[in-house]
This record gives sequence, structure tokens and C-alpha cells, in this order.
Amino acid sequence: MNVSLTFLRLFFVILSIFFMTTFMLSSPTGTAHTNALIGVVIGVIFGFLLIGFDTLFKRFNLRSFNIAIVGIFIGYLMGEALVLVFDAVLDISRISIILQPQTLEIIKIALFLFGTYLGTIMTLRSSDELYVSIPFVKFAPSAQKKKDLIIDSSVLSDARIIDLAATGLLDHQLIIPRFIIKELYAFAEIGDEVSKSKARRSLEVIKKLEAVPELDLRFNDTDFPEVKDSHGKLIRLARLLDGNILTADISRIQTASVEGIRIINIHSLSNALKPLMQAGEYIKIKIQRYGKEPRQGVGYLDDGTMVVVNGGGNYIGETIDAKVLSVKHTTSGRMIFCNACDDESLSHEFDEDEDHDER
Repeated sequence: MNVSLTFLRLFFVILSIFFMTTFMLSSPTGTAHTNALIGVVIGVIFGFLLIGFDTLFKRFNLRSFNIAIVGIFIGYLMGEALVLVFDAVLDISRISIILQPQTLEIIKIALFLFGTYLGTIMTLRSSDELYVSIPFVKFAPSAQKKKDLIIDSSVLSDARIIDLAATGLLDHQLIIPRFIIKELYAFAEIGDEVSKSKARRSLEVIKKLEAVPELDLRFNDTDFPEVKDSHGKLIRLARLLDGNILTADISRIQTASVEGIRIINIHSLSNALKPLMQAGEYIKIKIQRYGKEPRQGVGYLDDGTMVVVNGGGNYIGETIDAKVLSVKHTTSGRMIFCNACDDESLSHEFDEDEDHDER
């Protein structure tokens, strides 16, 4: 756990105990021993309540907190303005003579709360329309700002990121943390052969990304020494920068969603862009191996999509024409089922059990 955070929490718990105990000891009723014990108990409870609030607001970033503070301030001014206007109306119309003092106080409280709430909510909802810049707070239209994408090491080991960056879709968005680069250099020097090869390949990808025109690749020096796991550091950095994480590791999606961070998986993006095949369409496919059922052959498209060809088992190693029967969507991508055009006797489609077993 973060040492400084633990120290800060402990400090405020002790401070709460001190103030509550001091207050209870100044009470004229009861014995000093009893009052001190009550003060300690109340201080401990209040200290843990503070820690509870810290946990509750853990997922709030600094920008959201600052906007909320500004909204409360604007709401307070609006509430005060409504109360002053109400007092002015009372002075002019002399309605206060008719109304009871308690009724007037309730109306003023209601007006103040209404103004504070309305001002706060309107500020939060319209923060993207404000062009105001003050220290530590910057309002900018979110509709014109694309969120930054923080790259993890799994993406850097996938050369497809170079082609994706070259399309221009990620211009001025990509951020590579320095702690990821340090980790790659460490693996390149002291890791095993597989880790060394992967780390060197990732470093080469970084160099090629830097050479992509108009990409404007950025490096972030923020580090979190108290966090040992690089994935934990990525989550902290994404929350700090209010950005998203670009990854090729499927196992990280669920963890980040718990933390409130959006994950963009490069494999899901690749599957979404795979070409769709329609039933009755003809394709050319190279049969690479036998399928599970008799006379079935299996081939692969350039994007890795598996193609199961009924009657293709007779053409291993050959490129043949095939007619698409159906396209099945699975958790890992798409599968295409075809009939070999050179064998017209095969016109039946695969049933669902055969599809599942083949996969």
C-alpha cells in the first residue's frame, strides 16, 4: 500500500482522536476518565468515517473534483442571490408582516438550497461549454477533445499497432509511459530468451512509431514507485490523465472496468474490421489441413479467419474456389463454412454441433 497514504490516514485518525478527546475533557459533566474514553471512541469512529469517504471517492479524478468544487461555489452564490432578492421583495411589498418568522426562514432556506443545487448541477452539466481556465482547473469542450490512449507493453509487442498508427486514426492520442520503456529495457537485458526477444521487438516498434508522420507520439514521465505491478501503474496513470488504455491482453479488461477505466482491445478492433462474407459468395482459399469430419478441409484468410470447406480434404496444399454457406460468430472471432465448388455433390450445410466441434 502507498506509504504516504497510510501515514496520512493514520495522521487524521490521531488528529480526530485528539480533538474529540480535548473537547470531551472540557465538558463540565462526567469524570475526566469517562470523558476521555468517550472522546477516544468518537475520534476513532470519526477517523474511520473519513477513511470511508476516501474509499467512496476513490474513483473520482482531480478534474471532476475541481469541477464539483467550482459548481458548489457557483451554486452558493446563486442561493445567496435568491435569498437577497427575496429579502428585497419583502422590504418593498411588506409581505413579511403577514407571514410568520418561521415561515420566512423556511422559505429562505428552501430558496438557498434550490439555488445551490441548481447552480451546482448546471455547472457540472455545462462544464464542457465553459471556456474558463484557472489554476489546476481547465474547462474544455469534451466534444472536441479525443481521450488519450495509454499504450501497454502487450500492444507494443504486436506489430499491428504500427499499421493502425499509420492510418491517422490515433494522431495526437498515443502516450507511452516511461515505466513501460524501463521495464522493456530490463527484460531485454536480464530476461530469458523469449522475454528478451519480445522486449527487443517492442523497442523496435516504439522506434517505428516515433517515425510515423503526424502521429505525435508522447512519452509520460509519471511513475508510481509504491505500485509494483505495471498494470496497476497503468490504471493509476489513466485515472490521472483521464484517458483510456490500449491493450492486446484480454485478461486486463475486467480488472480495469472495476476501476472505472475504459479498455480498448486491439484484438476486438481487429475482429470488428474483418470482412463479412455473405452466403452464396465465392472465395479462393488454400486448404492447409484436414478437418474433423470426413473430406473436410481447413484454410485461413489473410486476417486469420478460419474457413472450413466441405469437400476440401481432397485438395490439401491447393488453392480452390469455395462457395460460402454461412458465417458463424464465436467469442474468439468468426468462422466461415463453405462447399468446395469442384464437388457439386456436397450441398448440405453444417449443423450446429459440427460447427462447435470443429472450432
